[in-house]
Amino acid sequence: MDNPFDALIFDAGDTLIYFDGKYADVYPQGDAEMLRSLQSSGFDPGGDAFLVEFRRRLRKFQEERNSEFLEYTTAYILRTLLDELGYNYISDSALRLALDARYTVTRAYWQVEPDALPTLKTLRKSGYRLGLISNAGDDADVQSLIDKAGIRPYFDVITTSAAQGIRKPNPRIFHWVLDRMGVSASRSAMIGDTLGADILGAHNANMYAIWITRRADTAANRAHRDTILPDATISTLEELPGLLRSLA
Repeated sequence: MDNPFDALIFDAGDTLIYFDGKYADVYPQGDAEMLRSLQSSGFDPGGDAFLVEFRRRLRKFQEERNSEFLEYTTAYILRTLLDELGYNYISDSALRLALDARYTVTRAYWQVEPDALPTLKTLRKSGYRLGLISNAGDDADVQSLIDKAGIRPYFDVITTSAAQGIRKPNPRIFHWVLDRMGVSASRSAMIGDTLGADILGAHNANMYAIWITRRADTAANRAHRDTILPDATISTLEELPGLLRSLA
């Protein structure tokens, strides 16, 4: 039986991996470690006031990201704030150390879905080529999460919005991956949990769109539930091979 697609493109967060913690508790801890790293490098931009402003800017740029579909990286946000505070001479290495301190905290709470590795292995054995696109503010963090989850060997191409400067649902990020895999959009499917990014983005790129709902009960998805419609729906990754067989 022929496969219905040549390539399958996956989202990362809440599709292959998930955050096993409370963002409101964990991310402030990471921000505090980021500040301590800056201070250890000889920069003291302030204490709580600096962190409050940093988080405010993260929220602001998140809103702009979701309307413009352009990526403002965490590094850009942090450097811009430090520049305004007079620290325009901070080196790239010191900035990276600070970001790594932040993400080391948050990375500990990301876990691989139990059915991710078996499903990816099955798909590769079935002849599918696999790609991954993640909307994220820091490419290095996502790449580390991919390695932590042990899923890198299964993928031909892995990219992020931070690396590309554009976010799903912009079709350009989908086409970038498909071009590097040498496959057509009409012979490719996207699997992800977010209607407004993964499903709409797949349709914008003329791809088949599969919605995974295990962790998809979010306010953003509820707002789009009647307007952005997937081509197929699964609740878990282990359902995916069976769905693909039925499509063939």
